[in-house]
This record gives sequence, structure tokens and C-alpha cells, in this order.
Amino acid sequence: MGNAGIASALAAAALFGASTPFAKALAGEMPAVLLAGLLYMVSGIGLIIWFAVRAVKNAGQERARLRAADLPWLCGAIAAGGIIGPVLLMTGLAVTPASTASLLLNMEAVLTALIAWFVFHENFDRRIVIGMVLIVAAGGLLSWQQAPRLGVPWGTLAIVAACLCWAIDNNLTRKVAASDAVQIAAIKGLAAGAVNLSLAALLGAHWPAWSQVLGSALIGFLGYGLSLVLFVLALRHLGAARTGAYFSTAPFVGAVISLLLLNEVPDLTFWIAAMLMAVGVWLHLSEQHEHQHIHHTMHHAHSHVHDLHHRHQHDSWNGVEPHSHPHEHPHTAHVHGHFPDIHHRHDH
Repeated sequence: MGNAGIASALAAAALFGASTPFAKALAGEMPAVLLAGLLYMVSGIGLIIWFAVRAVKNAGQERARLRAADLPWLCGAIAAGGIIGPVLLMTGLAVTPASTASLLLNMEAVLTALIAWFVFHENFDRRIVIGMVLIVAAGGLLSWQQAPRLGVPWGTLAIVAACLCWAIDNNLTRKVAASDAVQIAAIKGLAAGAVNLSLAALLGAHWPAWSQVLGSALIGFLGYGLSLVLFVLALRHLGAARTGAYFSTAPFVGAVISLLLLNEVPDLTFWIAAMLMAVGVWLHLSEQHEHQHIHHTMHHAHSHVHDLHHRHQHDSWNGVEPHSHPHEHPHTAHVHGHFPDIHHRHDH
């Protein structure tokens, strides 16, 4: 399942990174907070439609929906990443040079990893740390358009605080990642969209042309909605720190598309960043983490196949996989390679 998580994380990064150049084109035509609201809201609406169509099409098929116990984690994630984070970012952007802001946004991956490692106790080793540092450094190089200016650090502090909010969001979302990824992403998109659109209205933003709305719809659904679904799936299989590291490849995808659209020749900084990112991703891809570990008795629900960790019996089952239903994992001790996924959150 680790390979599925890696593929999901890289695909999420590719979609989000690809959306950035196109979103920047729209950013010059409407206020940033209004654009953010449209992108998030459209992603949420699109995912709700997807959720409803899928429910009708697969009527009778059980899915791992959010439970009452998941709501505090999800509400915390929405409050941090969908409400407080965007407001802090807009506050910081108002008084911070764009080059500095772009560089500071790479702090999200660092803070996500630090919280995952030292608060939620995800396992890590020197190889993973070095890989994460190289990936984030590459993103920093790609974001560095000019030397950052110095000044009163209020804007800088606000942007770093926004990154901290998104890092908290990532780690709290990981706690509910076993549930339906489409449902989670839809709720987060609608909440973030409502907050940003309300803020835009308070700031006096005017509704854009319908051509701009349609452009925002396409970018929002793919770059924010579908990307977020894949991000949640990656959290389920990889944990927050590794998912955040893979997702940090997004600036590279955006840079490549920008170069292709503008027919520019990559400079030395681009190739240095590409090399750093390639080495960082390779360190993560080639990770070998295997030791004897104990699975304590666990009762939960999520989409699964009957693999090493799912050998339970069914009262009735039509034989379709993957499928979802509440199931119990017995107390087990064994050895195999693994990631800090929803079944491997043990201490080391």
C-alpha cells in the first residue's frame, strides 16, 4: 500500500503544482482572496456532486464515512487550515514582498514533518530527514525570484503562522484519513471557500466575469479538489511527514509548466533545484523500514483488500474488493516493511 500512497502524494503535488501557473494568470484579474474562495468553493461543490453521484451509482455499497469521533479532528483541521491559515496568509501578503512570501511557504512541509515527528510520534530516520530537507530546499530555490527584503517582520510572522496552521491541518486530517477521502475533501473545500468568499465580500471584492469563474472552476476542481482527495489518500498510506515531503515537489511541476508555456530556457537555479528534488525523492522512494512490531487490537472502518492485515471473516460478502466495513484487527506481532500508515502508528 506504500506504493499507492506515494503515487497519490506525487499525483496530488502534480495537480496542485500544475494549477499554480494558471491560477496566477487569474490572480491578475481578481483579488487574491476572491480567487482563493472560488477555487476552494468550486472544489467543494464538485466533490459534493461526485460524492452524490457515486452514492447513487453504488447504492448499497458501504463506505467508511466520517464518524462522530472524527468530527473534533476534522473541525480542528478546517479551523486551522481553512479559516485561520488563509486569513493569516492574506494579512502577511499585504506587507511582504512576493519573493519572500513564496520562500516562506516552503515552511509548511518542515512544520508538518516536525509536528508529525515530535507531537504525533511518526517514525523517521536520518535518510527521511535528509530527503525532506533536500526537497524543501529545492522548492525554496524555485521560489526565490529575488533577494528577500528585510524589514519589520510582522508579515513574515503572519505567513509562518499560516504555514503552521496548514501543518496542523495536515496532521489533524491524518487522524481521519481512514474515512472517505472525497467526503473529507468536499467538507474542507466548502468550509475554506465559504470563509474566503465571505472575507472577499467584506473587503468589497466584485464578482468576476463568467469566463473567469469557469476558469476558476476547472482549476479549483482539479488543482484543489481532486488534489486534496489524493492528498488524503496519501496521508492514509504514508503519514503526514512523508506526504508533506512528496507534496513539496509541487513547485517543480509548476516551474516546468511555466517554462513550457513561456518558452523560456531553464537557468542554473532550475537545474540545481531539480537535482536536489530528485535526490530527495529518491531517498524517500528507496526507504526500507522493517522491524518487529506489535499491532494492538483495533476496530475501525476504511476501504481495504484482504491483505496481510485484513484476514477477517464476513457474515455476507459479494467478493468485490476493495470494500469498506467496520472490522477488527486482532493483537498481532510480526515483521515486514511498512510506512507510518493507519495500521502502523506504533512507537519505536
